[in-house]
Amino acid sequence: MLTVDDFDFALPDALIAQYPARARTDSRLLHVAGARFSDLAFTDLPTLLRPGDLLVFNDAKVIKARFFGRKETGGRVEVMLERILDERCALAQVRASKSPRPGSRLWLADAFCTRVVAREAGFFRLELETGSFWERAEQYGRLPLPPYVTHAPEAGDEARYQTVYARRPGAVAAPTAGLHFDQPLLATLAAQGVATAALTLYVGAGTYQPVRVHDIADHKMHAEHYDIPEVTAETIRATRKNGGRIVAVGTTSLRALETAADARGGVAAGAGETDIFITPGDRFRIVDCLLTNFHLPKSTLLMLVSAFAGMATIRAAYAHAIARQYRFFSYGDAMFLNKAP
Repeated sequence: MLTVDDFDFALPDALIAQYPARARTDSRLLHVAGARFSDLAFTDLPTLLRPGDLLVFNDAKVIKARFFGRKETGGRVEVMLERILDERCALAQVRASKSPRPGSRLWLADAFCTRVVAREAGFFRLELETGSFWERAEQYGRLPLPPYVTHAPEAGDEARYQTVYARRPGAVAAPTAGLHFDQPLLATLAAQGVATAALTLYVGAGTYQPVRVHDIADHKMHAEHYDIPEVTAETIRATRKNGGRIVAVGTTSLRALETAADARGGVAAGAGETDIFITPGDRFRIVDCLLTNFHLPKSTLLMLVSAFAGMATIRAAYAHAIARQYRFFSYGDAMFLNKAP
């Protein structure tokens, strides 16, 4: 039995990155190949890739999903959108001294009103009386920086907590492994013969929810929406046929690909929901290498990378990173993992 304590480690607060590096590619990159660790710069990424490899990016765009306001009774409230269901309806986390009841109204940003319809799977279903949640988020919302980033969103965060290839709005947390890429690096990789493809997985606020059970087998993941275009599925099949490697940029890309894996070694194109929980012992059918940031103790993402590269390998890699003062979490440094045999 694996427990959350098997995925715990001590991290000095000073290593939690509060701001991004000066430039996107100024981040460091730890290459983990079994028991061998190489301390690199992110600009060294092309040396780890070969012509014919395929990088799969998550092109989800972060929306301004956080609102502050008050209840009808006057109590303060904080709303974090989880998912916009349609123009008028959304699922959200609601923080208040007392949970709002269905039928009650919330006055947000001193600008608009939304009604609490129901509780659904740990979230509140909200409904606008007028307007669109997309418009309300853009006009009145605040950037949803992660809870471990302690400063309020600043002008620089508007650009840097977004990948340069973000295209499809709807995420409330960034696919952070992609934050290290800039256009010159993408051009360098293309000139090297490294192919790229995109999918969309809308990262939800639930990604920060702690594992509240002792036995990880009892944990239930929150569901997230993904969409894999046919051209991406075709590119994966062609890469496999030609002997190239599938490199997932981020755990979100990996989760979508492994969810959509088919019996022929490819992925099924189309949209769907994934609540896949990847833990040590699981097999990976699509992804050969993973580019990812460093994750929180006891988190489902740390469990995922431990499954991918091996628990002992990840423990040693994280100890190495802490000793060499790598920067952790969303604005931190990156690691390049090879799949364990």
